[in-house]
Amino acid sequence: MNDPRIIIDENPMSLRQWAVVVIMIMLNALDGFDVLSSAFAAPGISAEWGVPRSELGIVLSAELVGMGAGSVLLGGMADRFGRKLTMLACLVVMAIGMYFAHAASGVTPLTLWRFLTGIGIGGMLAATNAVVAETTSKSSRSIAMALYVIGYPLGGVIGGFAAQAWLLQVYDWRAVFLFGAVVTAIMIPLVMLIVPETPAYFTARRGDGAVAKINRALRAFGKPQITELKAISTSAPKPKVSDILTNSRLRPVTLLLAFGYMFHTITFYYILKWAVKIVADAGFSQPEAASTLTYANIGGAIGGLIFGFLMKRWQIRGPTIAMLLLGVVAVTAFGYGQDTLWGWRMMAFFAMFTTNAAIVGYYSAFALGFPAYARATGTGFVLGVGRLGAASSPIIAGFLFDALGNDNLLPVSAIMAMGSVISAILFMLLPLRDGDADLGDKPADPKEAV
Repeated sequence: MNDPRIIIDENPMSLRQWAVVVIMIMLNALDGFDVLSSAFAAPGISAEWGVPRSELGIVLSAELVGMGAGSVLLGGMADRFGRKLTMLACLVVMAIGMYFAHAASGVTPLTLWRFLTGIGIGGMLAATNAVVAETTSKSSRSIAMALYVIGYPLGGVIGGFAAQAWLLQVYDWRAVFLFGAVVTAIMIPLVMLIVPETPAYFTARRGDGAVAKINRALRAFGKPQITELKAISTSAPKPKVSDILTNSRLRPVTLLLAFGYMFHTITFYYILKWAVKIVADAGFSQPEAASTLTYANIGGAIGGLIFGFLMKRWQIRGPTIAMLLLGVVAVTAFGYGQDTLWGWRMMAFFAMFTTNAAIVGYYSAFALGFPAYARATGTGFVLGVGRLGAASSPIIAGFLFDALGNDNLLPVSAIMAMGSVISAILFMLLPLRDGDADLGDKPADPKEAV
């Protein structure tokens, strides 16, 4: 057997492979905390600088705009220079952005540093998604992907408990960003020591010494080694990362995933970015309001985990569409408001339970729909377009509150929930099967069809 991807697919997972998955979960959790750190800090920022909701929405969107740029620019870097190098570079950028955000003296510098942090997060998401897809066996991939995706809300849970029980109690909002900078820096040596470059990356890039590099990665995972790589016909068109938009099979997958994900993130980030501020304005303290987002992320983690098992049984399409539509109901219900803190927590819990489960479906579709040579580029492009929705979400909600009034939570929530309705329609139209198989790299597996 001289195909490293089939070797990874068909052999049982080793301890090193699971260790890599755990590191990817931790990196996704770090991304989740970094993104939500501005939401935890939002009431304190507003109180210290007197920032109105419409302007605060721009601050909350800064890292999301950066994530869009980072996903496109640094996602391509992961396909060109490697997943590991890209992750290390992104960690450095994120640590710098988080540190200087804590020292910001006004809205403008804070917004700029949050934008820089977002660039690092965007590139990180594209690379880590590819690593999970390329280091897991076929039988374990759907569960590993679900565990990876729930790392994002898990970071919110851990960060939420740290914020409400410690950082916001003992210090102020600046401590949230400083905490994120320290944890980000700690992850750099862990990635350097534990995560090897993926065999699929070396297989796709070829080049001098490709077999030796592939075998080094296979040895790290405790897998059989290869003697040679299957020759590629010189008369066949050479695959390019631009195929995501020019290849007749990949283009509709790319565009439907990109715009479907974009509309869903409008709904998804409405809860993540505004829940703390909404609950604080309902008369609860800043730590109490932050706890709402903690419970929202607990819901997201549980929803993502359960969805992973559903996806293993029923594949991707049906469960994802169901969660998208249930998310519409849950986000709209959030708009009815609550009289008690536990009422707010439960509404946020169910909103994120459903919306994050749908995110798991999308991430699995990214891994399945793009071939290895363009997987990080395709994922990065989809995430980049998707961040347009994420970045616009807090801004749209902020202006809706200004236009309709802060007391009109229900109509604002119902409007924001419509993003997931459009997303469900686009996901219904999605043609999806194994990206590598469709391009002739390995036999198609009918079980991996949507």
